[in-house]
Amino acid sequence: MNRQIVLDTETTGLEPSKGHRIIEIGCIEMINRRVTDNHWHHYIQPDREVDVGAFEVHGISNEFLQDKPRFHELVDSFLDYIQGAELIIHNAPFDVGFLNHELSLLENKPRIEDICTVLDTLVMARQKHPGQKNNLDALCKRYEIDNSARTLHGALLDSEILAEVYLNMTGGQTALLLDAEDDQQQHAESIQVSDLQVENLPLWQASEKDLDAHQQYLDFIQQKAGQCAW
Repeated sequence: MNRQIVLDTETTGLEPSKGHRIIEIGCIEMINRRVTDNHWHHYIQPDREVDVGAFEVHGISNEFLQDKPRFHELVDSFLDYIQGAELIIHNAPFDVGFLNHELSLLENKPRIEDICTVLDTLVMARQKHPGQKNNLDALCKRYEIDNSARTLHGALLDSEILAEVYLNMTGGQTALLLDAEDDQQQHAESIQVSDLQVENLPLWQASEKDLDAHQQYLDFIQQKAGQCAW
């Protein structure tokens, strides 16, 4: 089983070294490249003010956070959730740096790298699209992903969008592919061509228009999935 967690955070500011803290964590689980409904999402009371610049990005106010749990109340649940998974993060040093800072404030807690592997989709995007904008909005436009709900940044919403971006960057949605079980079932239920009586079946030749439409569809699959088996 390949378990991946798409993760994003929102914070009070840009640098944990200046005392800034995490105020939201949003996680989306993928098993074998399929998004599940096992999400992990919490807002967090940071015990400090949210910078004005940060508020303008995510819209999470000090008043909203007043009654939210603190990180130490959620840490065990969070670590259990991500344990052993591959984390998929856009600009991973930012989020991992903040997470490790929060963990360092508590006793006997591991660093993120000690319990997970981390894949940075920003590095992947820069390698795949050098010299182009590779922020999340630009990638959504490039891969035709609807991000109209993203008027402000939000950890869970951004994780959902990043999951779609990652799947497109790495070969397309797996809905186009068959699970092993589905493949075996189809094979068991399939009818062998040799069993058919084909002598009296009419033979239809594809027109030029049909062939052209078929080729356009194959080109579409190649573009979306990265490969075409036909």
